[in-house]
Amino acid sequence: MGTGRTGVRAGVRDWAIAVCVASVLLLAGRSGDRPATDTYLLGYALLAAGGLALAARRRAPVPVLAVTGLCAVGYQAVGFDVPAVAFLFAVYAAVRAGHRVTTVVAAVLMLAALPLAALAPPQDMPVGEALARARGALEVAWLVAAGAAGEALRQAERRADEAERTREETARRRADEERLHIARELHDSLTHQISIIKVQAEVAVHLARRRGEQVPEALLAIREAGREATRELRATLEALRDDGETPPHGLDHLPELVERARATGLDATLTIEGQRHDVPAAMDRTAYRIVQESLTNIARHAAAATASVRVDYRPDALAIRVDDDGKATQDTTPIPGVGLLGMRERVTALGGRLRAEPRNEGGFTVHAELPVGRTS
Repeated sequence: MGTGRTGVRAGVRDWAIAVCVASVLLLAGRSGDRPATDTYLLGYALLAAGGLALAARRRAPVPVLAVTGLCAVGYQAVGFDVPAVAFLFAVYAAVRAGHRVTTVVAAVLMLAALPLAALAPPQDMPVGEALARARGALEVAWLVAAGAAGEALRQAERRADEAERTREETARRRADEERLHIARELHDSLTHQISIIKVQAEVAVHLARRRGEQVPEALLAIREAGREATRELRATLEALRDDGETPPHGLDHLPELVERARATGLDATLTIEGQRHDVPAAMDRTAYRIVQESLTNIARHAAAATASVRVDYRPDALAIRVDDDGKATQDTTPIPGVGLLGMRERVTALGGRLRAEPRNEGGFTVHAELPVGRTS
């Protein structure tokens, strides 16, 4: 059933059809000359109930099929020779909803029950007349037509859904192709510029060592940053290609990440807690990016001497915490840069929580919890 305004319009339309069918059935029932007895009042109630039940045919097609069928048998049993119009609408709705076998069984039961209803007291009519009356109340041709109409519309809706899904897949494939194209262009342009920086830094380091001079730490950091940027660009392009040949960085690469941080002079440590278990690929990449971005921010902005990385494997979650002893204090207002925003978006996309703030004892902490059960 639709939602919002579409759902309201569908509900109003269903009620309008139900009221119209109930009105037609009541008019047909009143066309005969019948005394106002309790039995005939029950017949009028069944006529109205059978029609009004159609208001719920979208939400509950099978129960509506049963209700309209029972109402038709009931008013036939008390002497109302009125066609089972509501049951035909219910057959159409049930077949459209995909309940074909149930509808066939209900139709067969109705065809068998209507003659028996005509034979029941107070009518006690002959068998031939009862069969003729039942045939008039529910023509097989109309029954087949209602079922065929429901099946035809169901197939049309299914084809429309498949066409819509195909369009979405085509649009997604084109977006992926465009994204890969942009990634390649970005990779080519940035790699060229970074390669120049890296080569110049390599030459400068080589010349300084050749002359016996002490190589500045900043120059070594530039050289290492150039190498790391080149690796990252290559890894990003491979991830965007998504060919499955080269696995992206994940939790298994954290020791290398911490070791590179130590090479820059930061006393970084890595602690793994809990029973290690497999995590989804998206969580694996996100955990790596959180640690990578945190260590990068520590090296650039924190002026820290030490940093600790803790990974806690819990039964229902993966917790990552990165602490440093830098210059951040409780009075420091963290500026949400691109790296922090990217971390938060990744964590939120996995249904997790991220806390990034100064510590009480000084320094900064990044704490992320990623729920294992809700990722895919």
